[in-house]
Amino acid sequence: MVEYRELQHDQPMPHFDKPDRLTVSGVHRGEQRALYDARRDTEIPAHGLRLVVVRPADLDADGRGRLRRSEEADLAALRKILARKSDEDRVTDVFRTWLLAEGWTPVEPTDRWTDLEAVRGEKRLICEAKGRTKEKGIDADIAYGQLLRRITSQDARIRYALVVPSSSVKAVERVPAHVRELLRIDVYEVTDDNGVRPLPA
Repeated sequence: MVEYRELQHDQPMPHFDKPDRLTVSGVHRGEQRALYDARRDTEIPAHGLRLVVVRPADLDADGRGRLRRSEEADLAALRKILARKSDEDRVTDVFRTWLLAEGWTPVEPTDRWTDLEAVRGEKRLICEAKGRTKEKGIDADIAYGQLLRRITSQDARIRYALVVPSSSVKAVERVPAHVRELLRIDVYEVTDDNGVRPLPA
């Protein structure tokens, strides 16, 4: 199942959200939209279907999310999105769904190489995801290096997440928990049955 989500699905937009006007469910339209998105993100895969979410940034769009409707470029982008079969894509998709269920809102990453970035209130989470690999130790070291390069702020409200499959947990735990805490790096395990488990600090 393919779903196109405009910018208002991933970031606050007063024009669409109407925060001063509540719906019959007791929340404004922005909160209601986020609830519905989170429900689709969990319920559709729970019924054995693959949900593919397409966003303006995936297609030929301007900075305001307006599609330029470049048929050739958009078709090429869609073919690439629909062909995603790597385990890293699985890990990223599962973690994004978990974040939504935990009240986080995915946003456009500030660094174009970041796999996933999300906000919740004043908190921000910058994520690096890895899939199953034969070189678990090397990939773990590379992932830590990628996160270190993105630690450009001393703001304690910003944390960094290393998201890995169960097979890579031992490799990422070679960096001791107290060192990860000093660097504000949290590790999350994505299990083979698509669950998410934060590793203890």
